[in-house]
Amino acid sequence: MSIFRKKSLPDLLEESRAQGEGTLKRHLGAIGLILLGIGAIIGAGLFVRTAAAAADSAGAAVTISFIIAAVGCAFAGLCYAEFASMIPISGSAYTYSYVTMGELIAWIIGWDLVLEYALGAATVAVAWSEYLNKFLHQTVGWEIPYAWCHSPFQISQAGEHGIINMPALLVLFLITLILIKGIQESALVNAVIVIIKVAIVLLFIALGWQYINGTNHVPYITQAFDYPPDANGAIKHFAGGWMGILAGAGTVFFAFIGFDAVSTAAQETKTPRAICLLVFW
Repeated sequence: MSIFRKKSLPDLLEESRAQGEGTLKRHLGAIGLILLGIGAIIGAGLFVRTAAAAADSAGAAVTISFIIAAVGCAFAGLCYAEFASMIPISGSAYTYSYVTMGELIAWIIGWDLVLEYALGAATVAVAWSEYLNKFLHQTVGWEIPYAWCHSPFQISQAGEHGIINMPALLVLFLITLILIKGIQESALVNAVIVIIKVAIVLLFIALGWQYINGTNHVPYITQAFDYPPDANGAIKHFAGGWMGILAGAGTVFFAFIGFDAVSTAAQETKTPRAICLLVFW
């Protein structure tokens, strides 16, 4: 057997039908997919990674980084939309590569997807944990002990070692329970969360608009430099320039990863071609 053998599209669709409709129910419509994509996009990638891209790489020109990342994702999204409408089953890039490039490439991409979602979920969970800790500090004046909200690889400035990030594990556990419950329940919870997140973004824009200071955008494209040493003597480098903008685009690309998550829902969609509506929307 060749490691580059491919699975034909008719065989793939027939195999999916042979597994029975009891495996995954087709409940999602175009609106559900749109909300699923928005839910995946508006999150840690927008609320957390934007600051990191601005501070480490692009500065005020992080807006250009977003535009570059958005253009790249638009073309990738069109490809995903076409594949998802042609191959309306779960699997995303793994399935598409199995049909077009063979088993070996599909195996590699499959593990890439596992890594992508594992890191993505971990990043979101850790960001949520940080927000929760700050919320508790500002509202009730209490914080979760450092050891129980940080990983063993993290050490505080006071020299305290982390043990486990319990809030992050808790939110992952709760989301897992919702996913196990079913796509209808997951879509409903996602819709509620999307409404809240969009409202937060619009409120932030409305309230923050008056505080925009043009002097902070001069120079718009900042050149590379080194930050002053921190308390431990470590020097942090700011990439700057167009290379910094491109590096920032790679960082904020995380905020556009929603279309990939949407394509995995093709087998749970009433009309798989509705995914195309999501992309153009």
